[in-house]
Amino acid sequence: MYEAVIGLEVHLHLKTRTKAFCGCEAEYFGQAPNTHTCPVCLGLPGSLPVPNRKAVEFGLKLALALGSRVPERLLFHRKNYFYPDLPKNYQISQYDLPLGQGGSLPLGGRAVRIKRLHLEEDAGKSLHLEGRTLLDLNRAGSPLIELVTEPDLHTPEEARLFLQRIQALVQTLGISEASPEEGKLRADVNVSLRRPGEGLGTKVEIKNLNSFKSVQRALEYEIRRQTEILRRGERVKQATLGFEEGSGKTYPMRTKEEEADYRYFPEPDLPPVPLPRAWLQEIRASLPELPWEKEARYQGLGIKPQDAEVLAYTPALARFLDQALALGEASPQALANWLLADVAGLLRERGLALEETRLTPKALARLVALFERGEVTSRVAKTLLPELLEGQDPEALVRERGLRVVADEGALRRVVAEVLAAMPEAAESVRQGKLKALEALLGQVMRRTRGQAKPEVVRRLLLEALGVG
Repeated sequence: MYEAVIGLEVHLHLKTRTKAFCGCEAEYFGQAPNTHTCPVCLGLPGSLPVPNRKAVEFGLKLALALGSRVPERLLFHRKNYFYPDLPKNYQISQYDLPLGQGGSLPLGGRAVRIKRLHLEEDAGKSLHLEGRTLLDLNRAGSPLIELVTEPDLHTPEEARLFLQRIQALVQTLGISEASPEEGKLRADVNVSLRRPGEGLGTKVEIKNLNSFKSVQRALEYEIRRQTEILRRGERVKQATLGFEEGSGKTYPMRTKEEEADYRYFPEPDLPPVPLPRAWLQEIRASLPELPWEKEARYQGLGIKPQDAEVLAYTPALARFLDQALALGEASPQALANWLLADVAGLLRERGLALEETRLTPKALARLVALFERGEVTSRVAKTLLPELLEGQDPEALVRERGLRVVADEGALRRVVAEVLAAMPEAAESVRQGKLKALEALLGQVMRRTRGQAKPEVVRRLLLEALGVG
């Protein structure tokens, strides 16, 4: 029996207006190739980099949120290696004095330790088409945070969940869109196998995984591959691997580089950057409520733990819920139920994100409140929900269409009598103990009242009229 030991290196694009060390626009996704470049990010002779203050601030926000130790000054280093899409043949990065060291991220009742996080510039992008390699350098020089974990993860599912938690955190902080589909969240994974209680095995690295699903699939395959090697009594070879989406298999890329191969040395064009304590205190004070803090607050409001977790780690839903809760019209669990079930289902059906609709927290809170107060039935509320996505006001719709609950039992008894007269066979079946037929009668009453009668009241009146106890 073998245990997997997994560590992650997560690359996050920071949401700054300009690149890490020059004034080029940092938003490259969907732009024409090689249109967001300048002498600095192309590494032309004589050009000089200047650190992006906002990128440093964003990196510090993440470090403080994770509880990392922050140094008194930043040092930038050159990381030297050759790759076709690296214009300078080196990357401005950090080595022995990064933005943050230590810290942790809560995960499933425990903490995944953070080894370090540092600021660096991204490389460009190679496009391999029809036997040719094309280079797009729009991305070169974009600001990145590289976050490295300790080897605290043990399953592919944990690795995927950790990445989703990091995505939620940086989106909550407002420092990164962290969208894998745009290449703004990428991961390298390190994985080795060992027998429980033994030392670490030989690790391999799988590079450039750009989706949560890819991370999970690559790890699942690699764990199976290494397990078979060890079962044969052979040794796993240290290597850098790629992952092929089509076959779902890893493949060798190159010999694994060690730190010495990168020939780190201090960046001669960038002096040390001081980090005043007053600035750090200002950044710390600006941090929003963090997802795990939000999760605890939601549970304190009575929201079920599983629902609280999903909401807290889905920033768009959390923002919406908080605004709805602030109105004080509907109960927290009822709002959670509607958001996670009815609203989410309708959005999936239409292929929309919540922010792409005109649904407002006020509208949903009012709809849920109408239902909780018994002024509309569940059926009516769910029927109105699609119109709320178009910006309609639920109270106005209920008022204009006369959709409030029919509470007059005298009127309901008349409808019940009409339905029993129209469906004598179903009525007789119920009298004979075949209660399944009761649902047909109930449905007919609900149709005649346009869903405005409370089903439990109609069921009671039907049984009374039929003389069934």
